Amino acid sequence: MQQNPPFAGLNVDKVIDAVESLGYLSDLRVMALNSYENRVYQIGIEEEEPLIAKFYRPERWTDEQIIEEHRFSHLLAESEIPIIAPICVSDAKRNQTIHTANIENTIDKSLFSFEGFRFSLFRRRGGHAPDLENLDTLDTLGQHIGRIHAIGAANPFKYRSILTCEQYSQTSREYILNNAFIPPSLLEAYSAISEQLLSKIKRALEQFSPELISIHGDCHPGNILSRPDSLYLVDLDDCCTGPAIQDLWMLISGDRNQQLLQLSALVEGYESFHEFDRRELQLIEPLRAMRLIYYAGWLARRWHDPAFPLAFPWFNTERYWAEHILELKEQLALLDEPALDLSRQ
Repeated sequence: MQQNPPFAGLNVDKVIDAVESLGYLSDLRVMALNSYENRVYQIGIEEEEPLIAKFYRPERWTDEQIIEEHRFSHLLAESEIPIIAPICVSDAKRNQTIHTANIENTIDKSLFSFEGFRFSLFRRRGGHAPDLENLDTLDTLGQHIGRIHAIGAANPFKYRSILTCEQYSQTSREYILNNAFIPPSLLEAYSAISEQLLSKIKRALEQFSPELISIHGDCHPGNILSRPDSLYLVDLDDCCTGPAIQDLWMLISGDRNQQLLQLSALVEGYESFHEFDRRELQLIEPLRAMRLIYYAGWLARRWHDPAFPLAFPWFNTERYWAEHILELKEQLALLDEPALDLSRQ
């Protein structure tokens, strides 16, 4: 059954109308920003700095889950952690016309609705990608993440998802297998290697059950903004309940020695603010394997969205699936390698 595009009907006029429903006056300059899961725009505002408007993918998160993400963002910002939190109703406009004129558009103080689309607003913050080859940068990032986790450990999520193999990877594998994405010639190979990976991932998680806390959840370099005043962690759209190492392992790369140096800097900064259980290092490769399976499943689930075939034209080709299967085989071998050990540094 053909699915309707999730953002059908969301055009430039509707984006402007949504923002102006909150009391702003747009100068009609609208620029789409790089985002696939949601739709994000920079909106010019008369006599003020432009705003960033984020329109949430329909049916992905419940209102309660988005509101919980926003409240976590504000809790972090109030603790002076460099997070770009959504704008609240109370500070949306100095004249506060929103309180009387547009209160029907307000789901929560920072989550709004307009003609069936939920959205939020953010202050614009420019910046560039962080230099992750600089150990001082990694130490600073470790400090920020440690502070986030100290607050996250004390404020457990009620509605956000929990990072598990079943929810994150097993459902992705099942979706791929049940929706005819893989060429018949590669189907058996994918089914076998992904099943072996899932078995090893589950065994690793069962052998060591880590403490689960409120975390960023998607802390990769693309979600870090380097500015003159600080390093900002942005986009908590995937914040969840999970192990601390999930917010660290995506910041390391290179060979084993390089990863150890990077991890050492991250953990040193992290432990300035929150205790880190170094046994979690044994979860790096299982979590990486989970993400590999999840990513392919994410592309498959979003393939009916016209933005995805345009942005990822190589997906759903025989070459892609052959290379993906090879990548999974290489990851399976890595799961048998000794975990990174900072005690030898």
